[in-house]
Amino acid sequence: MILGSLGVFLFGMRLMSESIQQISGERLRSIMRSMTGNRFAGVMTGFLVTCLVQSSSATTVMVVSFVHARLLTLIQSIGVIMGANLGTTTTFWIISFLGFKFSLSNIAIPVIGVGVAMTFLKTDRLKEVGNFCTGFGLLFLGLSLLKNSFPEIKSNPEALEWIASLSTYGFGSILIFLAVGVVLTVVVQSSSVAGAITLTMAYKGWIDFPQAAAVILGENIGTTIIAYLASLTANTAAKRAARAHFMFNMLGVLWMLAVFFPFISMVDYLMPGPPEALIVDGQGRADANPDLPNHMALFHTLFNLLNIFLLIGFVPKIARLVEWLVKEKPTTANLATFRYLDNMSWGSGELNFSEGKQAIGKLGDLSKHMFEQFLYIYNNPQENLSKKVKEINRMEEESNEITSELYDFLIHCSSDHVSNETRQEATRYLRVIAELEEICDCCHRITNRAAKRYRKNRFLNKEIEDDIIQFGENVQRFIDFYQSRIQSKVSAADMEVAIDLEDMINDKRRKLRKRSVNRMTNNSAEVHSELIYIEIVNNFERIANHSKNIIQSLPKETT
Repeated sequence: MILGSLGVFLFGMRLMSESIQQISGERLRSIMRSMTGNRFAGVMTGFLVTCLVQSSSATTVMVVSFVHARLLTLIQSIGVIMGANLGTTTTFWIISFLGFKFSLSNIAIPVIGVGVAMTFLKTDRLKEVGNFCTGFGLLFLGLSLLKNSFPEIKSNPEALEWIASLSTYGFGSILIFLAVGVVLTVVVQSSSVAGAITLTMAYKGWIDFPQAAAVILGENIGTTIIAYLASLTANTAAKRAARAHFMFNMLGVLWMLAVFFPFISMVDYLMPGPPEALIVDGQGRADANPDLPNHMALFHTLFNLLNIFLLIGFVPKIARLVEWLVKEKPTTANLATFRYLDNMSWGSGELNFSEGKQAIGKLGDLSKHMFEQFLYIYNNPQENLSKKVKEINRMEEESNEITSELYDFLIHCSSDHVSNETRQEATRYLRVIAELEEICDCCHRITNRAAKRYRKNRFLNKEIEDDIIQFGENVQRFIDFYQSRIQSKVSAADMEVAIDLEDMINDKRRKLRKRSVNRMTNNSAEVHSELIYIEIVNNFERIANHSKNIIQSLPKETT
């Protein structure tokens, strides 16, 4: 019964999180994109995102993913993690205020009924509101079932005696219950679910306030394990973010243990109502205490607020310490750095989509750099530029690696529980990726032709060679144009510019090719050089076609 109740609770939370992301996913991505070096802004961002998705684990795993993709710096990520810890306290308040003071089934069942009915409506936004209502109802239905599934402590004297025996070790008992909190959070893989279990156990009288507070401290340590697991396959920056999360929570637990009992007394003073686990009436009957969850929620909130207040000034020092502990591993490879890290955080495709767009920008930069390198190689035919040719070969391998990762990433994002707008945008970007890969392949081909031209000494006169350079500069303008638009939406004016650029390049290609054919007719000795010339000109035109396709495939501005 307890496992089934937790399943209903967790499914409700997941449905709420997914629907919120679909309703406001673009806004959440905008928040993450607008992050600055201001650590206070990071705290507010982490708090807001966690309040919306109701999962600090999802937020911290997302932060690790963003640090891995270079969307956030280490210092920015520490601020977001601090805010995520504070954001998870809202779950405690919701459960403590609503979960134990009302007949939850009277609220949950009608809300589920309304929510399911709304999912049959035609409007996508109303459907997601319906999913949110259904998730909200299931969350509280699961909590109601959980509350009823826990046996009464008074009817289990053996269990009560065993728990009482754990309380006889003084401060050692606090450490025992802290360890229980760590294990519980690691097992259920969700600090929110672990918190719901702890609140229910305290409400039913299985543990008292100091024991419950110790379990909450353990849950703050246990939730860092989830982010750590997400960072195992990531790069050094992501590992540092996960380690910073552990250090921040661990330092907070350490100073709290030093002032544990005075702090508990202060919370008792601030929060009205008795903190005892069980309330005994005048006739000797024991009832659950609905005030105890409020004490636990206040303890959790004050702990996280004070921890942020005490440590936010030391964020740069924490970052330097983590950088010292997690060394950058030397590597000769410089391949793609955008690994899909959402395997540890269900239903966050909306948020992770920004990482995919960042990687597409990286692929666009790569295509631009490859073409610039080709122009330099072609314009300096008397130099031995074999190192630059090898660099372009390496960049072509890197483009293939990023393309392969991006295909998997975007297909995963679009198959996740995301809005239709995001799914359509992901489909458009799949076409953009294919076009960018083709441009990189073209750059690789013409570079090899330029290298062959150098090896075989197949040069044309300077005036003809200058035509290639001027033509290449026109193509470079087109590449710069699509790269400036690749992570944004294009307008009708942008489409007109793209069409004009392609028409100009097509016309230029026809003229240059015709001249080359005429030269070959008049001077057969230069035929091999002219064939290289024609192949480069033809590839320029292909690059222009792919560039226009990119502009056409990008999301359009709404009028």
